Amino acid sequence: MDAAQPRPAVFYDGACPICRREIAHYRGGEGGEAIEWVDVSACGAEALAPGLTREAALARMHVRDADGRVVSGARAFAALWLALPRWRWLGRIVGSAPVAPVAELGYRAFLVVRRLWR
Repeated sequence: MDAAQPRPAVFYDGACPICRREIAHYRGGEGGEAIEWVDVSACGAEALAPGLTREAALARMHVRDADGRVVSGARAFAALWLALPRWRWLGRIVGSAPVAPVAELGYRAFLVVRRLWR
């Protein structure tokens, strides 16, 4: 990655206790220091990826990958895991064509349950 290319970034809802705990786990692991962690519940609009609104970022997890693409939901988890050495295997599986749609359904189910915790 050259100096002009942004490092991967995770845009997450730090006001969500489950989200906060999971992000702390990834952040403290191997490779976590190479990722920009953006708590959307506490950051200014300038910290968001271009085209990403606060409302969208609070509704679903988003990741700007190493190529600068912004993805959300299960694809965001796959991108995050691909950036973390110990989780790369899971990122490959979840990002694969046969698994990605099923993973997205699971993520959407989680979003319904998450509303109950807020």
